[in-house]
Amino acid sequence: MIQKNIIITAFLSSLAWTQFETPVTISLSQKENVRPGEVATIIVNAEMDDEWRIYALRDQGKGPVASKVTISGDIVQEVGMVMENDPIVKYDDAFETTTRTHHGGTSFEAPFLVKSDFSAAEYDIKVSVLYQVCNATLCYPPNKESFDFRVKIDEGPPRDGYSDMVLNTDSVLDSSGNINLDAAIMEGFFPFILLALSMGFLSLLTPCVFPMIPITVSFFIKRGESKKGSPLSNALIYAGGIVATFSLLGFILALTLGASGANQLAANPWVNLFIASLFIYFALSLFGMYEIDVPDKLKQLSLRQESRDGIVGTLFMAVTFTLTSFTCTVQFVGLLLVAASQGQWFWPMIGMIVFSSAFASPFFLLALFPQYLANLPKSGGWLNSTKVVMGFLEMAAAFKFISNTDLVWGWGFFSHNIVLAIWAVLMVLCGVYLLGKIRFPHDSPVEFLSTGRLGISVIFLVFGLYLSSGLYGQRLHGLIYSYLPPKMNEGVSGGSASKFSYHEGLTWYKDLNQAFEASIESGKPIFVDFTGYTCTNCRWMEVNVFIKPEVKERFEKMTLVQLYTDGGPNHKENQIYEIERFGTAALPYYVILTPNDEVISTFPGMTRNINDFIDFLDSGLEG
Repeated sequence: MIQKNIIITAFLSSLAWTQFETPVTISLSQKENVRPGEVATIIVNAEMDDEWRIYALRDQGKGPVASKVTISGDIVQEVGMVMENDPIVKYDDAFETTTRTHHGGTSFEAPFLVKSDFSAAEYDIKVSVLYQVCNATLCYPPNKESFDFRVKIDEGPPRDGYSDMVLNTDSVLDSSGNINLDAAIMEGFFPFILLALSMGFLSLLTPCVFPMIPITVSFFIKRGESKKGSPLSNALIYAGGIVATFSLLGFILALTLGASGANQLAANPWVNLFIASLFIYFALSLFGMYEIDVPDKLKQLSLRQESRDGIVGTLFMAVTFTLTSFTCTVQFVGLLLVAASQGQWFWPMIGMIVFSSAFASPFFLLALFPQYLANLPKSGGWLNSTKVVMGFLEMAAAFKFISNTDLVWGWGFFSHNIVLAIWAVLMVLCGVYLLGKIRFPHDSPVEFLSTGRLGISVIFLVFGLYLSSGLYGQRLHGLIYSYLPPKMNEGVSGGSASKFSYHEGLTWYKDLNQAFEASIESGKPIFVDFTGYTCTNCRWMEVNVFIKPEVKERFEKMTLVQLYTDGGPNHKENQIYEIERFGTAALPYYVILTPNDEVISTFPGMTRNINDFIDFLDSGLEG
């Protein structure tokens, strides 16, 4: 019934727009005359009959368009935050979201700092007002009105207290690193491209991309040995395949499954089992157990099967790369997928293409050079040893994806210690192999142990012993823990029915309503951690940032809740809540709420700067 009402409302809206003028009258005035170097304030008055309402500034959720006032001109040095009267906050059945509205008219105050090098005179500025107006039965389409307004500047130096204003929160990036996608689009095409590029390169610093390094190198070593295609064309197909699948698959999933569709696919237990099986399949091939080839029946389908086999295999690896990377969707991609799920296509598609191009660029080089190495004279012996080492690393990576499935399905078998023990054994075996004590089918006897081979062997042996020390209470490096499943007595289990989880001496709620009950009783703000069982970046934050004494000290003053969006009893509701309330599907994502459910602050994703995260927590405690 609600969906039907929305369709009727949309039809009436378009019909009304063609027959009537907007019921809103916009007028402008200057609050007071100012001097060069002072803050001028433009009053935007919106007049309408009592039956009509326009929507407040910022944060309107998935439905109506928020009002927006923009100012530009030669005398404008910096634009401040536009202020408004307190709106009416109410759930709207038609839009199926909470809206913030002004009924029967309102006014906005738009401040800007006047440049100090202008003399006393009157100057023109341009003021644009975007708004959407509705009543109980219909909504007009969003309307943007632009005005040329004359501002009067008096003589004299700046006065004390006349140069202060609240900074504009509609900037592309706020102090916590949150991205305002609308503001980024308003900046223009090329600034938007630069933002997407920078986000793509920054995402390479996240730990979730590391498992694809050995499989990329090993795959293209074998591609170079098989002489299928030129190294440059293979690398271009691989990088182009990453860009195409990342962009198209993400976009299609957003349109069909919603903003979290890409994360849902990457976190799917069957997909993780498939990726793990693929890694094991390639590892055994690198060990020389068999050669990867296309079945004879498929070869007979085309006389050009050799080239097709190469292209299909390379594109298949690109799709695998994309699936392993979706679990580490950064905030920027999360915002793009939300926009795509709400019907936009141009900016999300441009952003995804540019982002994934930057993300894929280093893997173009990782695909290119191994093929040239495979073509070097006398490369057989050491190159085969390199493939076997890569096989050990791929086998270790496979158990990361198996443990993802274990977490979501709640088996409890591939636990923290089991996976850690498997990794330790694999690293020790790799070290022993390099010493020549283990031979695979294509290996030659190791008659002379070179300094380089001995050194690498020692590294693997020491690393294996280091990993095994974690089984006996030794704390390992945080990067290692980010790939491991959480300890059962500290973390969470997909099959756990408890309303709490425990980590590093901290108690975490699993249900937001229970967290609110505790917060109202204690008066503490609520720290919301949107996380996932398969999210490597989430684990990295938990084992590298959450454990810091200065962070734990602040956590103890808050009610903590973890909302899993890829598994568990309420993951669907948690997905919808993150997308509709905060406009993103990114993981991890952090929010601080008051006991009365007001947003104090948000923090996007993983950070290596602990001071930024502490500042975010302090803003929540001060708020």
